Amino acid sequence: MNFRIIQTRNNSLNMTSFFRRLGHRQLSVQAAVQPKRSGNSQNIVLVDGVRTPFLTSGTSYSKLMPHELARHSLLSLLQKSKINKELVDYIVYGSVIQEVKTSNIAREAALAAGFSDKTPAHTVTMACISSNAAITTGMGLIATNTYDVIVAGGVEFMSDVPIRHSRKMRALMLKANKAKTLGQRLSLLSTFRPAFLAPELPAVAEFSSGETMGHSADRLASAFNVTRKEQDDYALRSHTLAKKAQESGFFTDLVPFKVQGVDQVVDKDNGIRVSSPESLAKLKPAFVKPYGTITAANASFLSDGASACVIMTEEKAKQLGLKPKAFLRDFLYVSQDPVNQLLLGPAYGIPKLLKKAGITLKDVDTWEIHEAFAGQIVANLKALDSDWFCKTYLGLNEKVGSVDLSKWNNWGGSLSIGHPFAATGVRLCMHTANRLVREDGKLGVVAACAAGGQGVAMLIERYPGATAD
Repeated sequence: MNFRIIQTRNNSLNMTSFFRRLGHRQLSVQAAVQPKRSGNSQNIVLVDGVRTPFLTSGTSYSKLMPHELARHSLLSLLQKSKINKELVDYIVYGSVIQEVKTSNIAREAALAAGFSDKTPAHTVTMACISSNAAITTGMGLIATNTYDVIVAGGVEFMSDVPIRHSRKMRALMLKANKAKTLGQRLSLLSTFRPAFLAPELPAVAEFSSGETMGHSADRLASAFNVTRKEQDDYALRSHTLAKKAQESGFFTDLVPFKVQGVDQVVDKDNGIRVSSPESLAKLKPAFVKPYGTITAANASFLSDGASACVIMTEEKAKQLGLKPKAFLRDFLYVSQDPVNQLLLGPAYGIPKLLKKAGITLKDVDTWEIHEAFAGQIVANLKALDSDWFCKTYLGLNEKVGSVDLSKWNNWGGSLSIGHPFAATGVRLCMHTANRLVREDGKLGVVAACAAGGQGVAMLIERYPGATAD
């Protein structure tokens, strides 16, 4: 890895003080802080959003199809927001591991949910930030006055991923389909080999590097001197805060789902498990063996789930008598070396977003950052607080600084709640909007890394009079 080893004396997280600062504090709104407006003169608002419970793959959703999960999120959004589906101009929906039968899942889910066949819909894919891409695509359609009301979201279904025949077997079958005589068919049959039957699973490695994300996370943690204990402590924090938020009824974006064939209504995320430091320490490395620090407990798990939100101009919301959750103030995407900096999207995106908006770390009241791995989160925090990294890789004169962890992922994150790849972006935005209300804040930042060495950063502002229901 081409990172210089970062000295831990100045940049390492002090996990003792880390936990001392976990208490939820009331955050005072700084009236003087006003982010710079982007070139778009319209106020685009997030009216509301929903998500299905996020479940570990292979559990209660396992007999569904992806568009059925997406359908539930769309129907629940209409019910919660009380928006007539005929008012929706366009639907943008994300998906990563796609079901081939419903390749444009946005359209299939919309039709299944009863939207008009005159409502266009398209599917986007950008790995873990696919629903962020759906939202920002919608913002662009609104900013250009193309449409007024956009539904955006995403779905991921890891319980049933496409498994293909090998390429040689596929080629043989295609040739056999074109064979016209018995002789041609027998000739093709003679070329068959048992090895052709070996299945081709969806790739778990990065196409550009051939390396799994877990291996990359292990190397990143090592480069930034992130210890196994720091990672386990962060993972425990995520699960502990998620459990507290769940029990406090803060997940108001979650809508129950009565799944056909399942006796009980699915009404909560099922991956939240508060363990003990001793139990976490016993787990063996999952990727780099035997010396790696990434384990099953400090990495996000394969999940099923769907999400959806509705965005429009503030003027349109007022016309319809709706009370938005938040202003969608700004966003940007970043990309960097997919080999050595695969998971550093937040470290690249956050400084650019702050500069673009004319604000500083201290102006941000809530942080909602995607947790792919605990090591990735801690490495990004150390990168932001490293003079060397910020000067060398970001071209800054000094480090961005240390983030106030009392404002960071206070309701847990992807490590605990779950991470259906294309559905997480809406959750991050909704948790930001609702946390700004409950924690009396004004500005929130959403950021995430994604496969391919990409990332997103978004700025969200609490809407006056917004509620967290």
